[in-house]
Amino acid sequence: MNVGIRMTTCGFGAAALIMILAGCASGTGSAGSEAAAAATSGETPEPSVTSVMGVSDSPGSPTSSASSADGRASLVAKADLRDPSGAEIGTVDFAVDGTIVTITAEVEGLPAGFKGFHIHAIGKCEPNSANPADPSKVGDFLSAGGHLGAGSAAHPGHEGDLTSLQVREDGSAELVTTTDAFDIAGVLDADGSAVMVHAGPDNFGNIPSRYAPGGPDADTQATGDSGGRAACGVVEEVTG
Repeated sequence: MNVGIRMTTCGFGAAALIMILAGCASGTGSAGSEAAAAATSGETPEPSVTSVMGVSDSPGSPTSSASSADGRASLVAKADLRDPSGAEIGTVDFAVDGTIVTITAEVEGLPAGFKGFHIHAIGKCEPNSANPADPSKVGDFLSAGGHLGAGSAAHPGHEGDLTSLQVREDGSAELVTTTDAFDIAGVLDADGSAVMVHAGPDNFGNIPSRYAPGGPDADTQATGDSGGRAACGVVEEVTG
């Protein structure tokens, strides 16, 4: 019955139906007027430049260069993790949305348990290499230097300090964590950066005074006593 009433108001026949859908001649807004005009001329109205999400698609509208079209963080960098023998054991992805960096890690082939997981300051993953700060120290992946941002704070306040990996009994682990402690440009700087999986758990400098009245020592403040370097991957920019 409502259709009959609207047809009486707007006219009869096919043109009336089009005008009903367009909001009739009395419809508000430019969309109603354009549709009504199109009904008279027989033309198909042009679609609005406003997307279904209500965001203008017109040139000059602000968009996030670090977000994908569907609103998710965009993948900007990745690292392939390898053990000292050169075997690939996993991947780490870096996605950015504004100031938030999302790190996604998938690994396999590691002993079960918690493992320290950090970004190191130099993009070199060389087995049996010298520590750039002290060449007398040689070991697996020492070429990657210390933690990103280690010069400005003690562990776990470094820019590169991340949530630990929890490796399952089958040797695999998955981790998704976020941080705003560093800018991805700092990770992809001239000397690069590396993702490191350590052999042991990271205590994050949590040494109660009843065990260490003088506070954590230098080794704890540097790495959280997470032990040797079990796997390393140079962070590389994703292009294309």
